[in-house]
Amino acid sequence: MVSLSAVQSSNSLIPSTLPRGLVAVFVGGTSGIGESTLKKFAKLSITPRIYIIGRSQEAGERIEAECRLLNPEGVYIFIQADVSLIRVVDELCEEIKAKETHLNILFLSAGLPILDRRETPEHLHLLASLNYYSRLRFITNLLPLLQRASALRRVVTVAGGGLEGPLDPSDFPALHVPLRAIRGHLTTLITLGLEAVATKAPEVSFVHDYPGTVKTPLMSRTEGFLGVFLRALVYLLGRWMCVPLEESGDRHLYLATSARYPPRKGESSRDFAVPLGSGVEVARGTTGEAASGVYSVGWDCEGPSPAAEKLLAGLREAGMVDEIWRHTEKEFKRITE
Repeated sequence: MVSLSAVQSSNSLIPSTLPRGLVAVFVGGTSGIGESTLKKFAKLSITPRIYIIGRSQEAGERIEAECRLLNPEGVYIFIQADVSLIRVVDELCEEIKAKETHLNILFLSAGLPILDRRETPEHLHLLASLNYYSRLRFITNLLPLLQRASALRRVVTVAGGGLEGPLDPSDFPALHVPLRAIRGHLTTLITLGLEAVATKAPEVSFVHDYPGTVKTPLMSRTEGFLGVFLRALVYLLGRWMCVPLEESGDRHLYLATSARYPPRKGESSRDFAVPLGSGVEVARGTTGEAASGVYSVGWDCEGPSPAAEKLLAGLREAGMVDEIWRHTEKEFKRITE
C-alpha cells in the first residue's frame, strides 16, 4: 500500500517539479472523484489549462468559479456534454484539438448510477459505453496531443482496476453478461483495451484504477435495490470501509502525476513526472513487469493481484488484446459511418 502521507508528499512537489502551463482534460469532472482530483490539480499546478467536461451546467460553472479562487492564474474551460455518445465525444475532441497543441493529463471518471441493460441511441450498452467505448474514443482521439507533450503524458481511467474478471468474447458490449459478472467483464475489457492502445503510444502511460468505496453523489443516485443496499452499507460500515473523498482526490492526483507509473519508453527526468520519494519503486504493470506502461491498481495505488495477472496473461496469450481492438474499431466505424 502507498501510504496517504507518501501520496501527499509526492503531490506537494507538483509546484516545484512539474512545468508551467500543463494542459489537462477531466471527463466527468463535475462531481465526486473527478471534481476532487481536478481541484487539487488546479490548486497545486502553475498556470494550468483545465477542460472540465460534464452533464451539469450548474455544477460546471460552480467548479470553474471555485478553481479560479484556488488558482487565479489558471484557465478553466467547462464544456457541457453527454459523453455516452461517441459522436459527441468526437465533436468535443475536435474542439479541444483546435485549441491545444499538446495534452499532459487525460482523466476519465464519467459514470451513471445504473446497472441495467439500457442502450444509447447509438445502440451501445450505456454502462459499457461510459466505462469503455466513450473513454477509449477520448483516448484514441486525443492520443496525438498526448504524444506531442514535452512533459507529463498520462491517462487515468477510474473504473475497476485490479478487479479483472472472466471475459465473454462473444459479448464484449456486455449486453447479456449476467449482472453479477459485469464488473469483472468490463474491467478486463478496459485493461486489455488500454494495452492495445499502449502498443501504438509507448511514450504515454495508462493507469486504470479502482477507487474503492467512495461516498460520492453517484452513490446517492444509484437506483433500485443496489442503491438501497449500498447506502445502507455505507451508513452502517462507512467509517471502516469507505475511502474519504478528500483522500481519493489525493490518491488520484498521485496516479496522474507520479513517476511511479511511467510509460513503457521515453520517461526520464526531462519528462517532469513528480520524482519518486526515497524507497519508492516504479510500479509493476499489467504484464507483471515493472514500468510496462499500463497499470491496473486498487484504491491503495497498488496492484494488480497475482490472480488478475494470471487471468490477463491467459487472455493475452489467447489473442484477446487484438480481438478486443478489432471489435472496438468496428463499433466506432459502425457509429461514425
